[in-house]
Amino acid sequence: MYEPVVVADMSQTTLDDDELFDEATSEMRADVEDSLAEARSALPEADAIWDVEADNTLGVLNGLRSALDVGDAEDHLRDAKKWYTMGERADAFEDAEDLAAAIEEVEELMGQITEAHEEVSDLASTIPELRGALEDAHEESEDADDEAEADADADAEEAEAAD
Repeated sequence: MYEPVVVADMSQTTLDDDELFDEATSEMRADVEDSLAEARSALPEADAIWDVEADNTLGVLNGLRSALDVGDAEDHLRDAKKWYTMGERADAFEDAEDLAAAIEEVEELMGQITEAHEEVSDLASTIPELRGALEDAHEESEDADDEAEADADADAEEAEAAD
């Protein structure tokens, strides 16, 4: 009545833990590498910070400040560091020195860009103030020159009248 049921050996059809771990580490490494590649591609282009067109100094500085925006690169670097940290803590990577070096390289470059962005921003806010101060100084100088010239003319008129 009942026929015996034959159960297939599941070990042949499923992956063992080592194979799953190897697959996961490969995917993790790929995630780190992909995130690093995305971070690099999100960084400003070299020509964007070199070739800036504007009518005045403030326009150049504002253009440069915009060109120095790291955009999504920060998020991509964060993802790379997250996956790298997870892999390192799980001792998943056999050779991770190259990943660590690549992360450090992108971090340093982003640090340079961020520092330059801050310096340009400071300068862009300083230039209008400096321009205003210079304009005021020159107006005061012109007023003083006009006053001195008026005094000299008045003295000359008095001297002529006295003759």
